[in-house]
Amino acid sequence: MKRSSVLCLLALAIGLSFGARAEAATTVCEMKYTLAGWSAFYKTASGQGTITCDNGQKASVTLDAKGGGLTAGKYKIRDGYGKFSEVADISELFGTYVQGGAEAGAGKSSGASAMTKGEVSLALAGNGTGVNLGVSFGKFTITKK
Repeated sequence: MKRSSVLCLLALAIGLSFGARAEAATTVCEMKYTLAGWSAFYKTASGQGTITCDNGQKASVTLDAKGGGLTAGKYKIRDGYGKFSEVADISELFGTYVQGGAEAGAGKSSGASAMTKGEVSLALAGNGTGVNLGVSFGKFTITKK
């Protein structure tokens, strides 16, 4: 009886050690993008970008933002940068994120935004031109081209 218990415990320990080694590898991804839009309580913007990951995965994407808030203006971000939380695969990055952001500028414009989609987060920052001011909330959709 003792021998079978020891063998069961040994088999369980071996199984657990292999299970711990089978963890999925993660990758860190970033996005470079352009985005143009306008707002007057309702906010809309569209653009395009490229996502690259440190595991070699890469995708061209289209961007679409819709929402509202206390905002007014028109802007174009030409050199935007986004950083995603770690994921197992680039496919986890596509979809709709819940967004909140703040914008300010006249002439040269700046923006920052943080958003989430389930367990995936994305922080965006960018500079460009336009006149805009306000705080907004809404959805931000990333679609693979």
